Amino acid sequence: MIECSVCHSTLELETVGGKTVSRAYDRHRHQVSSKTRFLNVALVVGDCILVGLQPILVYTTKVDGGFKFSPVSVNFLTEAVKVFLAIVMLLLQARHKKVGEKSLLSFSTIAQAARNNVLLAVPAFLYAINNYLKFIMQLYFNPATVKMLSNLKVFVIALLLKIIMKRRFSIIQWEALALLLIGISVNQLRSLPEGTSALGLPVATGAYLYTLIFVTVPSLASVFNEYALKSQYDTSIYHQNLFLYGYGAIFNFLGIVITAMFKGPSSFDILQGHSKATMLLICNNAAQGILSSFFFKYADTILKKYSSTVATIFTGLASAALFGHTLTMNFILGISIVFISMHQFFSPLSKVKDEPKNISLESVDSPKNKR
Repeated sequence: MIECSVCHSTLELETVGGKTVSRAYDRHRHQVSSKTRFLNVALVVGDCILVGLQPILVYTTKVDGGFKFSPVSVNFLTEAVKVFLAIVMLLLQARHKKVGEKSLLSFSTIAQAARNNVLLAVPAFLYAINNYLKFIMQLYFNPATVKMLSNLKVFVIALLLKIIMKRRFSIIQWEALALLLIGISVNQLRSLPEGTSALGLPVATGAYLYTLIFVTVPSLASVFNEYALKSQYDTSIYHQNLFLYGYGAIFNFLGIVITAMFKGPSSFDILQGHSKATMLLICNNAAQGILSSFFFKYADTILKKYSSTVATIFTGLASAALFGHTLTMNFILGISIVFISMHQFFSPLSKVKDEPKNISLESVDSPKNKR
């Protein structure tokens, strides 16, 4: 049993191909230097800014309550930019190869990494669905509410981590997640626009149906992504980024093909209806995706989602300043409850205490334990 040094939850040792799935997270945390701490803080701050900007940028691309472009085309272009960035980062990293190490650009290295990381196709497919849902959600909720609703993923992710990766959480941490749901519910009250409908259904039914899918699909994607990245910890993150976003580009291109089958060949014009705002959105999404992969491999899925929660304040303030959306008392109370939940979840008091002994990563990998 290994204790998470950040959120104090415990993780049963789950092995995949002889490798400990949790190795990336705890080993990384045990070897933190002052420089690494600064970089981690910069990573969290960057994530908060990018995540907070996303609903704002999506909202600015709407024209007369809809989109003049195909959301699938934005997702495809985003994945294409991610692939380009992954290649650039791989080339830069390959220049710093140490003596005796295999080149990251050799065919054998890339082929072996590709075979070992086929599982990344699963989160790539789920992300392709989720990225389309982000646009649909903007038709029924304002940006601040979309950001708050996305925080429901934390609770779903906790359940999936418990089922898939055998993570254990204390009662206090489960209470913190329940408190998070209460905070989100408080903010969501009266957030639905009146007189609209979705897919012919009453607005409440359609909007909440989208919310259910919007929460479940990316939660599955995040957990499978963390599982896939950490189970192949010895594979370079730059190779894994290339494969993950390559799969994503393929799935989104298939989405364009399917769209063209229903709407005609004109749908193949992936630049149709785009503007400067959509270009900014594409760059923002690409940068956010790159940051997320480092979170999932070297940090923790729940930590990533909680860091994104901080972006809710930025999103709310920006949407109020730019679009005149009112910051209601429900929003203020909801935000307050969410931050209380965050403090409670990561508090040392939430540490799991029902295990007689917690094993550190160093003891697991020590020579004595290998005899």
